[in-house]
Amino acid sequence: MSTFLKQIHHVQLAAPIGSEDEARAFYTKVLGFTEVEKPAEMKKNGGCWFEQGDISLHIGIETPFVPAEKAHPAFYTEDLEAIVQHLETFGVKVEFDTRYPGYKRFYVFDPFQNRIEILQKK
Repeated sequence: MSTFLKQIHHVQLAAPIGSEDEARAFYTKVLGFTEVEKPAEMKKNGGCWFEQGDISLHIGIETPFVPAEKAHPAFYTEDLEAIVQHLETFGVKVEFDTRYPGYKRFYVFDPFQNRIEILQKK
């Protein structure tokens, strides 16, 4: 079988009804994403979309809402310590995990308790 999947187009995390402003604040101000316009036909579903470089992240409204506490996106960086310092200025708790050989990494949780991993090669 040949490789027919080429890359991840986007990652979607869920959020509760009415949480778009809180999502915008966290993903733009804290994680540095830029909000992008959702297609008109999809706006009626609520939620919001963000981009940073080649990363596309969608926040979808889900009822009933259950946070992704185990399943998560993992974002790669080349300056883990700078991100830790940045997050700490916003009071975001960073949970380091040393179990992945060859990587330094940590987890953070968005305002809805969805887990996000950020990692860097050692």
